[in-house]
Amino acid sequence: MSEPLRHAHALVLFSGGQDSTTCLAHALTRFDRVETLGFDYGQRHRVELDARRVVLQQLREKFPAWAAKLGEDHTLDLGVIGAVSDTSLTRDMAFRMEANGLPNTFVPGRNLMFLTMAGALAYRRGLTVLVTGVCETDFSGYPDCRDDTMKAMQLALSLGMDQRFLIDTPLMWIDKAETWRMARDLGGEALVDLIVEHTHTCYRGDREHRHDWGWGCGTCPACRLRARGWAAYRKGAWA
Repeated sequence: MSEPLRHAHALVLFSGGQDSTTCLAHALTRFDRVETLGFDYGQRHRVELDARRVVLQQLREKFPAWAAKLGEDHTLDLGVIGAVSDTSLTRDMAFRMEANGLPNTFVPGRNLMFLTMAGALAYRRGLTVLVTGVCETDFSGYPDCRDDTMKAMQLALSLGMDQRFLIDTPLMWIDKAETWRMARDLGGEALVDLIVEHTHTCYRGDREHRHDWGWGCGTCPACRLRARGWAAYRKGAWA
């Protein structure tokens, strides 16, 4: 889903995690104006809402050229998602696989709702590209992260709002090690260090334990995925 050059303004779905921060850097190198959008949906790890503000501040301070393009930040209350879901991201429960083969970290309808609300905001703000960090390569089996889902949402939003939207998914076909490499290619070691120190990925919301790849419990699915990607990235970086 590569965008024509005429699409100059983008809205990044920005949680404050590794993936969305990399996507934000990607957008800031490609588009003339970039705004950001976060969601409060009753997530167990809502510390990410604090992390995202710090990441935005750090990006503005450390990357002046990007700061000139970085526009308004938005946060939407989508508590209804937490109210209707019974998952380990919205309830205090153990992480496990369900009978349907999906992990109980899957929040049904979350990404579909995120993109719908992002489209509505983008429509009002004059932004035609929606940038999101979903991927099929390094994910937990979530059906709403698939490329087919993104293409379907792009068509639905464009038809339903009678405006040509593009959904840009820069991480769709790469793994976590390649995501770290993308960050390095986009912003050098300064961006990698920023992601390590300030982004939040841990599903438990742990900001007490510091690892070489960042903060987190170290045992939840998100931490394990991030740690494995970091190890593979560092091995490749020093090979």
